Amino acid sequence: MTEQQGRDAEGYDFRSIQERWLPVWEELKPFEVGDAGTGRPTKYVLDMFPYPSGDLHMGHAEAFCFGDVLARYWRGRGYDVLHPIGWDSFGLPAENAAIKRGVDPREWTYANIAQQKASFRVYAPSFDWSRVLHTSDPEYYRWNQWLFLKLYEKGLAYRKASWVNWDPVDQTVLANEQVLADGTSERSGAMVVKKKLTQWYFRITEYADRLLDDLDALEGQWPAKVLNMQRNWIGRSRGAEVEFEIEGREAKVPVFTTRPDTLHGATFMVVAPDSDLAAELAAGASPEVRMQFQAYLEETQRQTEIERQNADREKTGVFLDHFAVNPVNGERIPVWASDYVLADYGHGAIMAVPAHDQRDLDFARRFELPVRVVVDVRDADGAPLPDPSESGIATAGEGVLVNSGELDGLPKAEAIARAIEILEARGTGRGATTYRLRDWLISRQRYWGTPIPILHHESGEMRPVAEESLPVELPSSEGLDLKPKGSSPLGAATEWAAVVDPETGERWRRDPDTMDTFVDSSWYYLRFLSAQDDSQAFDPELARRWGPIDQYAGGVEHAILHLLYSRFITKVLHDLGYLDFEEPFTALLNQGMVLQDGAKMSKSKGNLVEFASELSAHGADALRVTLAFAGPPEDDIDWADVSVQGSAKFLARAWRVADDVESGGAAVGTDVAAGDTGLRRATHRLLADAPGLVEAYKFNVVVARLMEQVNVTRKAIDSGCGIADPAVRESAEVVARILSLFAPYAAEDMWAKLGHEPTVALAEWPTADPALLVEDEVTLVVQVDGKVRDRLTLPASVTPEEAESAARASTAVQRAIGERDVVNVVVRVPKIVSIATKPAA
Repeated sequence: MTEQQGRDAEGYDFRSIQERWLPVWEELKPFEVGDAGTGRPTKYVLDMFPYPSGDLHMGHAEAFCFGDVLARYWRGRGYDVLHPIGWDSFGLPAENAAIKRGVDPREWTYANIAQQKASFRVYAPSFDWSRVLHTSDPEYYRWNQWLFLKLYEKGLAYRKASWVNWDPVDQTVLANEQVLADGTSERSGAMVVKKKLTQWYFRITEYADRLLDDLDALEGQWPAKVLNMQRNWIGRSRGAEVEFEIEGREAKVPVFTTRPDTLHGATFMVVAPDSDLAAELAAGASPEVRMQFQAYLEETQRQTEIERQNADREKTGVFLDHFAVNPVNGERIPVWASDYVLADYGHGAIMAVPAHDQRDLDFARRFELPVRVVVDVRDADGAPLPDPSESGIATAGEGVLVNSGELDGLPKAEAIARAIEILEARGTGRGATTYRLRDWLISRQRYWGTPIPILHHESGEMRPVAEESLPVELPSSEGLDLKPKGSSPLGAATEWAAVVDPETGERWRRDPDTMDTFVDSSWYYLRFLSAQDDSQAFDPELARRWGPIDQYAGGVEHAILHLLYSRFITKVLHDLGYLDFEEPFTALLNQGMVLQDGAKMSKSKGNLVEFASELSAHGADALRVTLAFAGPPEDDIDWADVSVQGSAKFLARAWRVADDVESGGAAVGTDVAAGDTGLRRATHRLLADAPGLVEAYKFNVVVARLMEQVNVTRKAIDSGCGIADPAVRESAEVVARILSLFAPYAAEDMWAKLGHEPTVALAEWPTADPALLVEDEVTLVVQVDGKVRDRLTLPASVTPEEAESAARASTAVQRAIGERDVVNVVVRVPKIVSIATKPAA
């Protein structure tokens, strides 16, 4: 062990430093923010709150590190910062874990919360611990129920029977957003199936346009990837709604199409097998068709939407023994049921134009249905493309209309507009917009969630629970079978479910379902404002003061679900008069994943790095510095490629600078103007650059600059400046102040050694001296044939001619050129002189 290593090991001890400062912070409560305010500007910094599925893990360590850097930074910049913490504590993981262990979900949930709180305490994020909330507390979910009632009053909460995504393992419904791209449940991993149930929905589609259009205002503040994911999920399509008459049926069938100009090419209609229309038409068909249809429906229900949308699958279907009438030419076209049409797209029926849609063409060729070209599409040379009925390839490109009556000769855009005019004039259609977005299905057939505050009468009548009767508390799980079985366990809580009207004596039953936990997290940021207020969900005045959230941090996996739902609820609360803003999160930071050897950490893979063991072995500061230094926040971090030990050594070097100042440096208040100018210039460049880097989320660059500053300071000390130079104290204080964003314990200890009262986290950010940012000298790199041969220190005012002359005069450069001829010299003041040579003639 070297003398230096021995000194660091002897002096810097993260365990004793943590033990020294934790009690001080807990007594001072430096991050609590009162409701009255101080008159300073405000920043609301929020991390996506954790689910208590066990102790904190490395993903939590990363996410809460980045959010805390920003919270600590804005405090130092003179803001009142609200940075709260809570737990998203309802949901399936707790219930499933409780079933597996044979315990009450409450017991499992709150034990995990206690463990996570203890870990957070050591990890030391700058939370306001006076505002803690748990969504499974009645004091919280009472306001979930209040929110439900507000949506119900506004007509945005409704109940209907429909085909839903069903998780056969967890035995509950899933929103579309909770089904992964491969058709499996994001929770259980089981293949999702379709099931018809009567469920509760929030009418999020009423806000589709606002949810889509308002994304434009978030450009540059949210990651482009997230904005695109939301745009694609909402999926707005403009076109026309065309009314088709079906023979023998009084009501017309509305069909949405983005290409009403191709109506003359519609040669058949296809309806979704699981739609009400298909069932109605099959019921009126021959016995043979009814049997075929029933068998086909059962087959369809065993498939996922992903499978049904697979373009490479052979097309299947059943003729429903009915004909529709094409509204533009009066042709009778057959009506088929096929699984490539989905019941929740448009009205569950499409007009099939096989010449110009590949799926329709595949279906037409499979069942020998007519194919009519109505758009003349040409190749790059102007030659017509082959007839789709012969080539088997639909022509979906641009072209002019043919075989389309008065639309003939019109290009696509003009033809679409004219087709809509014709439909509206005839009363057979109209311009329309449709969306990929579906209403938010919130019912869950599980126990551990917010009870839905609705009462049901045996007559079928429903009525909301009165606001003054909230919360509708969950009954004890004792005696209830919580195992998934397709219906909510609450239905078996007979005493809890039965309600007698005290005025009429009528018997009612509580709704047995609970709410999707994304309801809990859709508005929790507002509850933090009034966490202890029993009289209201949140104080609108505090919402005006703090909202919207200035900085939100969390995983990109919530890009659609949580963020979209929260945006919806915020807009609803705005429309109800509770908020004066419509977007909840002004800026969004997404962090990557923490991997091990290139793979996601898991116990089953044997590559799990435990947060608790890393925290115990290296301390909170070293973990935080490592995570911040590993790369841009949005990139994945492979724990196998980082060095926690290297971070610990850096912290020891930084701490030792403050220790040296304490043992013999300049006193607090010493005039720093006489200090080493070179060191002071480095210090003030760091002060000037750090804010922009932090605000751009370049935390790794800030850490790198801190490492450079510590090295420059040590070099200045060892080269004769000495620890008594006031420039050394100034540098140490700046390092401590900026380091506190990443390593609060080491920074606090440094701050104390430098003679200041705690806490460094509330110390004012020093201002850079503009005079020290003006360079007197520059360092010019000189290359010969691409290799660095010298570095020259020259006046900042050096001209290109002077720079070239100095480079040619360098002994090292002359030695590198030797007897060769100089053929080119490129000068880029103040950075480089590049000399190219060739062998002498």
